[in-house]
Amino acid sequence: MSDFVTAFAPASIGNVGVGFDMLGLALAGVGDRVVARRTDGDRVTIAEVRGIDGEVHPFLSTNADENTASIAAQALLDAHGGDGSVELKVHKGVPLQSGMGSSAASAVAAVVATNALLDSPLEVEALLPFAVEGEKFASGSLHMDNVAPSLLGGLILCPEVLLPDVVRLPIPDGVSAVLLHPEDLHVDTAQARRSLAKGISMQQWLEQQGLLAAFVSACASGDIELMSKTLRDVIIEPQRSASVVCFDAVTAAATKAGALGSSLSGSGPSIFALCRDEDARNAASAMEQACRVQGIGCQSWVSPMNAPGAHIET
Repeated sequence: MSDFVTAFAPASIGNVGVGFDMLGLALAGVGDRVVARRTDGDRVTIAEVRGIDGEVHPFLSTNADENTASIAAQALLDAHGGDGSVELKVHKGVPLQSGMGSSAASAVAAVVATNALLDSPLEVEALLPFAVEGEKFASGSLHMDNVAPSLLGGLILCPEVLLPDVVRLPIPDGVSAVLLHPEDLHVDTAQARRSLAKGISMQQWLEQQGLLAAFVSACASGDIELMSKTLRDVIIEPQRSASVVCFDAVTAAATKAGALGSSLSGSGPSIFALCRDEDARNAASAMEQACRVQGIGCQSWVSPMNAPGAHIET
């Protein structure tokens, strides 16, 4: 194998509204890159972390015990690495605290790059538990709704009870994802999780379980109308949406532009919508305009629902 490789891992939409901690969707057009190089050391090291602007990242640490990329790579090497180690260079393309799976993208890109340097590389599906180790450090809990789609691509059902197995859901024809990132807002995922209510009513649980089951059925049957009816979150969104000041305006704009449904991506502040292909560009423009009217700068992406997962570039 080559002495160094570069891996790309896409951003992702966590929860997909209806599936808290259990549904995730890969997002085309934006992601992280990690360069991995063989070394003679005994631990993973990080040579540099650069931000979206190409400059040294002002916040992310090069301490290997404090970065999701190195933690994930070390977990893989501890299990399958043999002698030697790797040095990583992390190039961020996903904004921090954006609700776009930033920590997951780094962890996934790192394990994919490191795996390519092994004498006997693992199948991509086998890398999931190692990438999860990096995500656990960042979010303070075990969930795969960003890691799994970033690694595998597409729409993934990934409840913790199935780990390390996940379910790749079929993608209905004619549906795209739109993601809007309010650039001036930030949400700390770990803090957002700690702030959630500790209990819910039986009625809430039954309603959300029913919506999730019907959404999965809609994906399997390609029933876009049923997908639209079920793309709702009655438990988490009401607790989090008030902290994203543009949420109501952006989701209303998405609905007016024909979106099937919209909600927070992960813990926010990014907001996603699922749309018929022919409505997606108009929905993205409408969501951007609604955000900017609130005085908040933003960026949006339109992505197929079968966006590819992580891969080696060189």
